[in-house]
Amino acid sequence: MRRALPGDPEFGDPLSATGVGGPSAAARAANQLLERDAVSREVSLGALQVWQALTERVSGKPANPEVTLVFTDLVGFSAWSLSAGDDATLKLLRRVAQVVEPPLLQAGGQIVKRMGDGLMAAFAEPATAVRAAIAAREAVKATQVDGYQPRMRVGIHTGRPQRIGSDWLGVDVNIAARVMARATRGELIVSHATLERITDEEFDTLGVTAKRLRRQVFTAKQEGVPADLIMYRLRTNRHPVSDDDEPGDEPDE
Repeated sequence: MRRALPGDPEFGDPLSATGVGGPSAAARAANQLLERDAVSREVSLGALQVWQALTERVSGKPANPEVTLVFTDLVGFSAWSLSAGDDATLKLLRRVAQVVEPPLLQAGGQIVKRMGDGLMAAFAEPATAVRAAIAAREAVKATQVDGYQPRMRVGIHTGRPQRIGSDWLGVDVNIAARVMARATRGELIVSHATLERITDEEFDTLGVTAKRLRRQVFTAKQEGVPADLIMYRLRTNRHPVSDDDEPGDEPDE
């Protein structure tokens, strides 16, 4: 019966019911109050499923809208925290959150999840995501804890991930995480999908230079990403590209 109804037939499970809004809140309550195998539970969740589907339809938002995903974390954080201890580690994480999250939120980004020393955020526009990420990285550069200055790396990718509750899942989420993984020294890396959606005028106002990254020939193939994934390093124009670039980078395009 639920598969025949509009909306997600699995609506009501822990993933789908973590979001905000009336249907999600009601689904969480239904999970707590109704017996797991009771027919009444499925009937109730079926009604909530239709409610959720109608809510999305009335809002005019597509089921999988195009979003720009931002992944961040701190370079060398695990090694530093091992020697610094729990108190210093907690102090650092709080300081970083205090300076990183405001630029993202003020730009209209949504903090999807926090993951220890990093986070995942979602934006409606690629240029806005890049601008907010630049501001966040600059704020981290001015942060110190007990003489230690953290370096934040950022990966940005644009696609149509699957939204489940308050989370985003799917191939595009994996790609965004892998893009960040290339920023091994604390850089800002974006995918070609993000870069091509930024207009020339927007790119000029961002004040950055894009440099294409060469494929890593002698490293293991990244799982869960397309073989033709192209990535670019973005550098602010006041830090011109120099001879200390990563070996094997391709010329600027």
